[in-house]
Amino acid sequence: MRKTLIAGNWKMYKTPTEAAALAEELKQAVGSVSEVDILVCPPFVDLAAVKQALDGSTIKLGAQNVYWEAAGAYTGEISAAMLKDAGCEYVIAGHSERRHIFGDSSRDVNKKTKSLLAAGLKPIVCIGEKLEQREAGQTESVLADQTRNSLAGIDNADFKNIVIAYEPVWAIGTGKTATPQIAESAHKFVRGLIAEIAGDEIAETQIILYGGSVKPDNVKELMSEPDIDGALVGGASLKADSFIKLVKYFE
Repeated sequence: MRKTLIAGNWKMYKTPTEAAALAEELKQAVGSVSEVDILVCPPFVDLAAVKQALDGSTIKLGAQNVYWEAAGAYTGEISAAMLKDAGCEYVIAGHSERRHIFGDSSRDVNKKTKSLLAAGLKPIVCIGEKLEQREAGQTESVLADQTRNSLAGIDNADFKNIVIAYEPVWAIGTGKTATPQIAESAHKFVRGLIAEIAGDEIAETQIILYGGSVKPDNVKELMSEPDIDGALVGGASLKADSFIKLVKYFE
């Protein structure tokens, strides 16, 4: 049985003071929920304040990015060991905004994923097609390429610590959401890829999140699909009331 994960990606929003206040609201409302795993991924500068605010709750802490080297002269970068020591359990790797704005390749995502696993962190590996790729009928080829290259050389034993997030790029921050059927089709395809890479047993337990304008009014339909195991939430995670409504759907 795969446990549902609801992850909030706060992107480049919230000062440490604002982030701590939001975390405190979430703690008070859903900080003891056990039916679903809850995760928040604030900006790097907010990690300490959010960790302190969440203390004593079941809500997990994550980060939005990492650099794959353990240490060195890499001004502005953050290592997996730093994130581990800061209290993170999960780290997003290859979010579409990292891929398409900052040029992260699947090879980069692969190196980040391996560095996170080596540090005892759980990577959330993001994949997804752009609108023009979907319209050209390339969705499956894009997902196959990103999945295979992002997870190349990963030991089968490590898949239990990896989360995959399918993010149709055309549905992120646009208000457009893939229909449950479109999302399920992509998730089922990705699960099939994992079966080819690591075997049926691992594929069956692989957590695959949907990310792309998830809101309280569409979460029920999306989560009713058999291969969707939770959500990577952007905008709706930035306000306590909407994120709380998402979580409470699972209670």
